[in-house]
Amino acid sequence: MRLFSFKSLIYFTFLLSLCVIALGAYTRLTEAGLGCPDWPGCYGFILVPQSTEQQLAAQQIFPSSPLEVEKAWNEMVHRYFAGSLGILILLINVLAWRRKYAPKLLPAFLLVTVIFQALLGMWTVTMALMPIVVMGHLLGGFITASLLLLLVLRVRQQERKSTAIFSSMLHSPRSSSSYLKVLALGALFVVVGQIALGGWTASNYAAVACTQLPVCEGDWQGNFDPTAFEPIQPVHDSYQYGVLNYHQRVSIHVAHRIGAMVTTAILILLISFLLRTAGLRKYGLTLTAALIVQVSLGITNIVASLPLLVAVGHNVMGVVLLLSIVATNYRIYCGQQILQGSHLFAREGRNHG
Repeated sequence: MRLFSFKSLIYFTFLLSLCVIALGAYTRLTEAGLGCPDWPGCYGFILVPQSTEQQLAAQQIFPSSPLEVEKAWNEMVHRYFAGSLGILILLINVLAWRRKYAPKLLPAFLLVTVIFQALLGMWTVTMALMPIVVMGHLLGGFITASLLLLLVLRVRQQERKSTAIFSSMLHSPRSSSSYLKVLALGALFVVVGQIALGGWTASNYAAVACTQLPVCEGDWQGNFDPTAFEPIQPVHDSYQYGVLNYHQRVSIHVAHRIGAMVTTAILILLISFLLRTAGLRKYGLTLTAALIVQVSLGITNIVASLPLLVAVGHNVMGVVLLLSIVATNYRIYCGQQILQGSHLFAREGRNHG
């Protein structure tokens, strides 16, 4: 008797990817990204050094990086979960190639993504939290979760293949115009761009550069500095706590703030169409709930000066919002294809009849 079916494995791996994202945010926000100065171990050990002898040995190997046990454990727990995620994605690939009708290309792309994500994790440590690497690592985690969601949806679609032709007549979106398709796809790119801006804000320690609403205090327009967005920054021994000046951090924060306004406006427009389209209303309601929670968390971060749990929640809701958009796009595009296939099937049935 199998412990896990192929579908259950994919579902579990998807949920694990969300845990990894949450742990990654917690690790970053507790300043534990360099809790272990080496990779993949910690001060030369598989586990965080515990005994007095191990801690003395760790201090001799890394004299410039004093061991902080709590931060080291935060970092290593994240690595253990991330490593487990990589192993499960490898297992999904093995099983997919052994199953005749299982998707092959998507699991392979997932495996390539998670391998590159592991490299970004290593470079995050070896390059001492270089912002472009940290932002890329965050995006990699979000992309991994999105690909796993697509795999979940693909497997569900294959599982229902025998009944999809008939049920699609009742449940496929009606009048999903080309405009709606373009709007949904555009919203996806806008959300990804906003997530990247959020990653750039966090990696440059600009999250609390502005403390007033709706945009920022002071003459932020006159002091706006485009150099804050140069991907490659001057070389430093460490980028922890940020290396940019105040005006550069304000520029990044303002860009993220304005990006949030634009993203919200586009999502509200998309939601208004989804709520009026049969078969897509539940996606509109899901997006509405995710957007309200995410905006509320973002405002709370500013007003309350970045509380830890709120900041972690803001990261988690960011991926929830992205996944909602991914699922919406999948439903619009693939649901329309199923509906077209059902029409063709029905027409052929009438011809044969």
